[in-house]
Amino acid sequence: NLGLGEGAPIIGSPFAWPSTKMPNEVFSSMAGMTFLKMNGATFSATTYPKLALLYPDLKLPDLRGEFIRGWDDGRGVDTGRTLLSAQSGMSYDHRHYMPTTSGSGGDGLMTAIFHDNTTAIDYHIEGTNEYNQNPSSGTTLQTYTAKAYSGSSKFGDESRPRNIAFNYILRAV
Repeated sequence: NLGLGEGAPIIGSPFAWPSTKMPNEVFSSMAGMTFLKMNGATFSATTYPKLALLYPDLKLPDLRGEFIRGWDDGRGVDTGRTLLSAQSGMSYDHRHYMPTTSGSGGDGLMTAIFHDNTTAIDYHIEGTNEYNQNPSSGTTLQTYTAKAYSGSSKFGDESRPRNIAFNYILRAV
């Protein structure tokens, strides 16, 4: 028995918590512990001396809306990072290029018909005489029109994996 009660976390280690109430407010066995949100707040080394050993600048990382990423530690996939360093977000162009009249793929206005369950595809590039008609007989085709260009509201400017929001907190005492 390590005497950790309710599986209490190690002081200073962030963890995902599914409530706005702190663990000591939910579990009476944790009443003597103090938990803090990982929200970028500063703290006192006098009040939290063990926490100050782990966060010597006396400021907690702000994990609101952030993902935690494993430190590279010399592996070479995320070089130049130090422990507790933040990384700015990356954004990608979400356009999917399809050939236009120039044949190179790009930003042209296009009407496309995609046919499910067969290899038949019917498309027409608006403003051109370019067609490809090969639908199977007796099928219903759906038509979608999209205008793809840089800055279009039809395409996002951000990439992120699917996620679920948790409250990142840590044990301070």
